[in-house]
Amino acid sequence: MTSEPSVLVEDVMTAPLETISANATVREGAVRMREREINALFVPGSSAGIVTTTDVVAAVAEERDLASLQVRDVMTAPVERITTAEELTEAAAMMTTFGIKHLPVVDADGDYVGMVSSTDLAVQLA
Repeated sequence: MTSEPSVLVEDVMTAPLETISANATVREGAVRMREREINALFVPGSSAGIVTTTDVVAAVAEERDLASLQVRDVMTAPVERITTAEELTEAAAMMTTFGIKHLPVVDADGDYVGMVSSTDLAVQLA
């Protein structure tokens, strides 16, 4: 009996990593996500984070001013992360454990290089 080869995070992640400054407005983040047809942006820096469409929707529901509200005010930080060499099943386990839909991906040097999402998992594991 032969087993199927493992699918690695690097095989399905979205790269390059789409980023936005913590100082950008939430409106700018929403526009970028719509233009790129993605649901999350990585926020680089000493306190790396992630801003998602869920964060934008929450800000809208709270009637906050998206044109002046900064990404830093709604992003999740710190973030969980996974390496390019991990198996996709590990990414799925982490997303389930932490209740998240996006995982930033780092290479062997610890540099952020991509993002893996629950959608990537669904497509690959379907």
